[in-house]
Amino acid sequence: MNVQEVEDYYGLSVCRRQALVVERGLGVWVWDQDGRQIVDFTSGWGVTCLGHSHPVMVNTIAEQSAKVMQNPNSGFTYSPARAALMQELAKVLPEGLSKMWFANSGAEANDAALKLARKVTGRQAIVSIGGAFHGRTLATLSASGGSDNAARYLPRLPDHRFAELNNIEELEQLIDGSVAAVIVELVQGEGGVRPLTSDYINALQEKCKQHGCLLIVDEVQTGFCRTGHFFACDRFALTPDMMTLGKGIAGGLPFAALVMRPEIAARVQLGDHGGTYCGNPLVSAVAAAVVKYLREEQVSRRVARLSERALADLKRLKQQYPDLIQEVRGEGLLLALQLAASVDVWTFSEQCLDQGLLVTPTRNGVVRLIPSLLITNDEWQQGVGLLELALGNLWAQGQWASMRSA
Repeated sequence: MNVQEVEDYYGLSVCRRQALVVERGLGVWVWDQDGRQIVDFTSGWGVTCLGHSHPVMVNTIAEQSAKVMQNPNSGFTYSPARAALMQELAKVLPEGLSKMWFANSGAEANDAALKLARKVTGRQAIVSIGGAFHGRTLATLSASGGSDNAARYLPRLPDHRFAELNNIEELEQLIDGSVAAVIVELVQGEGGVRPLTSDYINALQEKCKQHGCLLIVDEVQTGFCRTGHFFACDRFALTPDMMTLGKGIAGGLPFAALVMRPEIAARVQLGDHGGTYCGNPLVSAVAAAVVKYLREEQVSRRVARLSERALADLKRLKQQYPDLIQEVRGEGLLLALQLAASVDVWTFSEQCLDQGLLVTPTRNGVVRLIPSLLITNDEWQQGVGLLELALGNLWAQGQWASMRSA
């Protein structure tokens, strides 16, 4: 495959691409078209939670695709696969979140949550957190705190307010009786793996109750064992009014969900929402198998155990290269290196690829590490060794001194 010839077909050059042709994958590994083996610390932005080509997924895809992949009038008819998924989710969702609707992406689930929150409350204003990222639809961009994305599509949708991360006092001025909902990530992903504090979450929940506005928790990136809990909500014993799910829910296939309290669902009427796929049988079957595996194998526990070692390893690299790494952050296997202001995030990511490691370059000079939840300790150590080589080469070449943060 000639990369340049294929590049000529792209009508929208909306992202910077690496000159890498991925031929196949297995577990935490991928191979390019020349047979080079590469460690994947991206999981496709966190979606391949069981790694590449896991038998649970491969077997389920084969079995379900031989039955039916898309129901006739999917939203109007019932599906055993979709029913099985609902039953699996009911076993792991926070208590009180029992009504479900399925979508194709986290952005679509968040878009639906914001739209329905305005509908059922009769209010307009939305509060979110500075630095948050909830998707690339116009509605979700308007609720995303990073101006580098939303500013391209001015004006934003009206009545959006942004709170400073973990600033409890500011909530008094922002949340009032005109607010339909507050939407938050308990650990910001695209914002640089920045967690909300427990005190802030408690204050946020109290303010929502006080003013009768809905609390929407975006678990698109943090859900399905990524942070060492099945959901990040579990750590805080938090049950929001709505919760959005995506990425790891189907292990790599495009899928998402919106779940909510029954008293809120009761205020949604016929025609308020819909969709072509509505939890189509093929992806529902895969999602049910993935959720069951995560639950039965207690994957959240193994993630929590490995996380301690992973953070210790990354902090060791920070001590070794303090001029390149400013800070290490993480929850579970959602990890980040905050690079020094003099280090370009894309150049560092390319240096990692040169060593045989894929990482996720993120805005604000952050590199995210989001490996498979099933990564072994030996595989993690191999990846850390490649990170160390990349840092060493960057330092030795002296490239970092003249770079600016991305």
